[in-house]
Amino acid sequence: MISTSRSFPVAHWLVPVALLLAMPGIARAQGVQAALLPQNQTVAPGSEFDIEIAVPQAGSPFNGFEAVVSYNPAALTFLQASPVSLQQGCLMTGACSAACGNTFHVFAAAGDSVKTNLGLLCDQISLTGPGQVYKLHFKASNTPQLTTLSIRRAAFFNSGLLVTPLSLTGCTVGIGVVLDAGPAPGASGLGVRAQPNPFRNGVQLTIEAGVAGVQDLRVLDLLGRTVRILPAGGGQSGARQVVWDGRNESGARVPAGIYLVQLRIGDRVRLTRVTKLW
Repeated sequence: MISTSRSFPVAHWLVPVALLLAMPGIARAQGVQAALLPQNQTVAPGSEFDIEIAVPQAGSPFNGFEAVVSYNPAALTFLQASPVSLQQGCLMTGACSAACGNTFHVFAAAGDSVKTNLGLLCDQISLTGPGQVYKLHFKASNTPQLTTLSIRRAAFFNSGLLVTPLSLTGCTVGIGVVLDAGPAPGASGLGVRAQPNPFRNGVQLTIEAGVAGVQDLRVLDLLGRTVRILPAGGGQSGARQVVWDGRNESGARVPAGIYLVQLRIGDRVRLTRVTKLW
């Protein structure tokens, strides 16, 4: 079969993939996981890098999806591929799967997000993952900082039916900032460890600092916004423990989800992800 890709004007963005997929079958109950990968990466200021939308493990079958990925335009600039069909992931094009390569593809970019609608126009073919379904190219700002990208909303379809449940995971990019949860090797190690993780009512954070300096410790959401400022260290090196009770600055319990615990001493940053359960 000849592989083709059809591109449509942005005005057709609202045409749902569900109306275009004609393969029979019903999605199984296990659902789909979708994630932005790599989940943590460090890039040099001003450099270009890739982020992919991926299904990290096999789940229910699907043959189309739509997604909106959000980012901070003050930290990142989106660079569209030419032709835009190059942004389609290998799982959808058949380069790393049994897909036929004949796709329906709509793409649009806004000031702080990108939107894609991509489906297979193949008879009797569906996918379960794992694999890459889409790829995006960005340029980092020249200012060292921590920034996050998130899947603002998404839906996966199989045979015109919505696949549920759907789990979405964002990613973190350190622009000139080292991202790792554990301490760096050597006497100047700096790190954050969380236990238990995931947690329900509270998580104990072990701060390991091989360097002296005032410690700024805070919880961020996946958009990089401060959720809670935790007690700062007094400037001494060594280890200490801090408990986050799962509440925000106003004292209200935060929703279940993934949060970032960020430790900063001067221009050095370490962070770890914590997951709050219901």
